[in-house]
Amino acid sequence: MVDRIDLFRIFARVVETASFTRAADTLKMPRSTVSTAVQELESRLGTRLLARTTRSVAPTPDGMAFYDHCVRLVADVEEAEALFRHDRSNPRGLLRVDMPGRIGRLLVAPALPEFLDRYPEIEIELGVTDRAINLIEDGIDCVLRVGPLSDSGLIARRMGELAFMNVASPAYLARHGVPHSPADLPGHEAVRYASPSNGRVEEWEWMEGDRIRTIALPGRVSVNSAEALVACCLAGLGLIQVPAYDVRHHVAAGELVEVMPLYRAEPMPMALLYPHRKHLSRRLQVFAEWLEGVMAQAIG
Repeated sequence: MVDRIDLFRIFARVVETASFTRAADTLKMPRSTVSTAVQELESRLGTRLLARTTRSVAPTPDGMAFYDHCVRLVADVEEAEALFRHDRSNPRGLLRVDMPGRIGRLLVAPALPEFLDRYPEIEIELGVTDRAINLIEDGIDCVLRVGPLSDSGLIARRMGELAFMNVASPAYLARHGVPHSPADLPGHEAVRYASPSNGRVEEWEWMEGDRIRTIALPGRVSVNSAEALVACCLAGLGLIQVPAYDVRHHVAAGELVEVMPLYRAEPMPMALLYPHRKHLSRRLQVFAEWLEGVMAQAIG
């Protein structure tokens, strides 16, 4: 038996994911339960809430109006319940997080044991990918993003800035020489980075005072992940611009060499994005605070 608040939760998730199947997956329940719950809700209200086709599910005008109420009601109930719990200092539950692959693997995963020791009743589902994630459709609680933010309607919490370095392998520099300024770049090659979301190849960038300058460098290899970018640079295939944290250990080991340190790319802002500020879950609150500290230590 599904209680009324759970009916509201299920209906809201179907609207957010535009799919009974995706809603069932994110709620960890059978699809039949989700479908039955929506039918029961429509019967109780005496109106059609969802327009269903073979390919999609979308709210009707009544459904959209009811969805707005559902979101507020569910959040209010959860907030009221939290007022009378004695374990507010011990947040619990599953937190689904997504972030760029290299940040997840190099910075966050090694630090996670400390977080899980501090909060033993929280479980983390960590997704690491360089593609854009839709929080609502994919059932993600928060996502760490690097770079300018689009006007997505999500709440953004600043996590600092990523400083960049220009690097190349010793083998590449032995063949092509060491560039000391952008004037030396003609005749050099870059490992070209193509955005995994739109395929656009990034130009070489540097700051002159407060102005950003760019140039399109030739290159025979293009990649669409930070992992491949660093690997190709280590193989001697060209110059790259990359967050400093990503190659600091390679530079220290002599596997890569920093070049043109006075002509770095503009630092990239980082932000943790999540849907609602007013009803932020306790587990998301503590994770955001912890992650901010991890980022400050790693990139500071």
